[in-house]
Amino acid sequence: MATKKEDVQKHETDQLKVNEKKWSKPLMNAGWTAIPSIIIERQQALGLDAVDINIILHLASYWWTEENKPHPSKKTIANAIGIDPRTVQRRIASLEKGGLIRREERRIFGKGSKTNLYHLDGLIEAAAPYAQEKLDDIAHKQREQSARAKRKGKPKLKVVSSE
Repeated sequence: MATKKEDVQKHETDQLKVNEKKWSKPLMNAGWTAIPSIIIERQQALGLDAVDINIILHLASYWWTEENKPHPSKKTIANAIGIDPRTVQRRIASLEKGGLIRREERRIFGKGSKTNLYHLDGLIEAAAPYAQEKLDDIAHKQREQSARAKRKGKPKLKVVSSE
C-alpha cells in the first residue's frame, strides 16, 4: 500500500508528464514556475498591471520552497523583463506599499548589502478571497449540474400561442 508521500510524488510526476505533453520536455526540463491562476485572472481586482504581474512571475520563478524566499536582484529582474532597474525598484516599492510584497534586507556585517528577500504573503492573503469566491462558484455550478442530472421524466413544456 502506497504512503501519502508516495501518492503525492506520483501525482506530481503525473502532473509533470501532463505539462511535458503541453509544453515539451526540453522546456519543462529548463525550468517552470507555479503560480495560482486566480492571481492572473483577478490581477485587475488585485491592483496589478502587466509589469507588476511580470515582476511577480519573475519572483515566483525563484521561489522553489516555502522557506527559501526568492531573492533575485532588481537588475536581474529588469534584464529579464526588458525595463530599467529603477522601474523595478519603484514597482516593488509600490507593491510593498500596497501590502502585496514584503522586502527583507540582507546585510553582511562589514561588507554591505546582499539582494533582498521577497515575501509574497500579502499577495497570497489578498488573493485568498478571490480564490474562495471561485471555489464557491465552482461548487455552486457542480450542485446545479448534479440537480439537473437527477431530474427524472420529460421536461415540462409550455404551449406558446402565436397571437
